[in-house]
Amino acid sequence: MNAVIRQEAQGASLWHAVSGSRRERPALQGGLNVDLAIVGGGFSGLSTALHAAGKGLSVAVLEAEFIAWGATGRNAGFVVPNFAKMDPADILAHLGPSRGERLIDFAAGSADLVFRLIRQHGIDCDAVQNGWIQPAHSPAAFEKVKSRAGQWAQRGRPAVTLDRQDVEALTGVPGYVGGWMDRCGGVLNPVAYARGLADAAEKAGAKIFEQTRVTSVDRIADGWVLKTPVGSVRAAKVLIATNAYGWSLNPSLQRTYFPLKVFQIATAPLPPEIRARLLPGGQGVGDTRRNLFTFRFDAENRLISGGMHILGAGADTRVPQTIWRRLGRHLGLPDLPPLAYSWSGMAAVEPDFLPHLIDLGPGLIAGRACNGRGIAMTTAMGKVLADWAGTEARDLPLPFAPPAPIPFHALLRHAPNMLLGWSMLRDRLDGTS
Repeated sequence: MNAVIRQEAQGASLWHAVSGSRRERPALQGGLNVDLAIVGGGFSGLSTALHAAGKGLSVAVLEAEFIAWGATGRNAGFVVPNFAKMDPADILAHLGPSRGERLIDFAAGSADLVFRLIRQHGIDCDAVQNGWIQPAHSPAAFEKVKSRAGQWAQRGRPAVTLDRQDVEALTGVPGYVGGWMDRCGGVLNPVAYARGLADAAEKAGAKIFEQTRVTSVDRIADGWVLKTPVGSVRAAKVLIATNAYGWSLNPSLQRTYFPLKVFQIATAPLPPEIRARLLPGGQGVGDTRRNLFTFRFDAENRLISGGMHILGAGADTRVPQTIWRRLGRHLGLPDLPPLAYSWSGMAAVEPDFLPHLIDLGPGLIAGRACNGRGIAMTTAMGKVLADWAGTEARDLPLPFAPPAPIPFHALLRHAPNMLLGWSMLRDRLDGTS
């Protein structure tokens, strides 16, 4: 576990370790005037910067640490163009026909946008767009995913239902009842992708500053002023794109989501003969268990999986080992290679598991679109926010409203972790774990 502990202590992930040395960007010093100021150098901030600069707007990105330091650099690298909990019919019932259709279209094209940007800007990030697979762990789950695949297929999306044999052939894992696949999903190296977005945004004219922590955002007559320890930015519009990492800029934001610490691991590379059996097409997998089981390979044939914890004490050591053992058990690998990397990150979970834009005042907005779908959704969100930054439009395809604090948030903020035990029990009752 020495390598695991060393990586965690450095605040790094597998992706930071394998993506090579990063190009350092300067900290902001002095004053700057821009059309759009973006707080946060993750997917949503960088995508917004790229698309807004492409429209001719002057843009500044202010990152407190370095590009891809937060959740952007700490996820598993799945590109998934659908919702974590809701299907199209649920979206329409929740939001109504007009708003629902626009949100569905937004999600449907999100993965294609990611891979199109990668091709357009020549981003070297080990991107593979061969699909995302959701195996069903029980007969009831299979009925649900058959409906899910059908709803997306009816909208012209490349969604297919998989029977038991299909799932085993595609994943190399027996025992699933069936499943479905969205063929436009995929996997990539998220740190390399984020760095590529940053380079592309700068080529388009955006200015990106690292080690530039925003300490306040204040209203002025013609916009906003953002203060940092040794500088300031005046901007007509401001995007707070910090997800679960920047709530101190607006404390009301902290009470609108549940913070969830998610752990990821990567093994040492698998031998070629075992790698050939598992995921021969290079897809990503996230099954239907309540205690979600995920796995994929990176470009060096390391197995990657993730999980959560119930109790925080000792979790940084205990949880990675638990995920590693589970990975070997579910994939039938008694000689699973040892852990090589372990890392964690904070996710912001919305009560309805949908992407949201939060209206914090005239020309001030916060965006959250993760809920387990961060790479695709936040990239697409950036395109939407660039449209917002260049106009006075407020009719956006994502739910857009003032902050709505969750009742009893102080008591419920740890609910996702505390409910994990109940989820694991229900999985056992389904005959899985």
